[in-house]
Amino acid sequence: MTDWYAVAVGFVVSVVAGVVATAVPGVGHVGAGLVGGFAAGYVAGGGLGSGFWHGLLAGSVAGVVVALLLGLAGTVFGGLVGGPVGSLFGGAGLFLAAVIVTFLLAVDSAIGGAVGGWLRKA
Repeated sequence: MTDWYAVAVGFVVSVVAGVVATAVPGVGHVGAGLVGGFAAGYVAGGGLGSGFWHGLLAGSVAGVVVALLLGLAGTVFGGLVGGPVGSLFGGAGLFLAAVIVTFLLAVDSAIGGAVGGWLRKA
């Protein structure tokens, strides 16, 4: 059963760590996913499988929120620069890129969650 409190904790930790990670592009965001997933897995406990699941959910939720915000920003700024066509391609392009990044960040959150769940069980 999913512990939504653990997912929420992992989501908040991922977002806060992601904001801090902006200073260190690339490595910082992977670390943010690991830390957020670890937090979710540790709070949920239950071993590797449970930690993996909760870390994956926390990373996915954080990634979807970021994807939506980037898609909205691309739509607004694309509309300001290129009119309706710029708005369409700007928003859709950024949203697609953000969905790919969401998938990649969810994987490292799941790994962090598995480690957190394993440590909590041990």
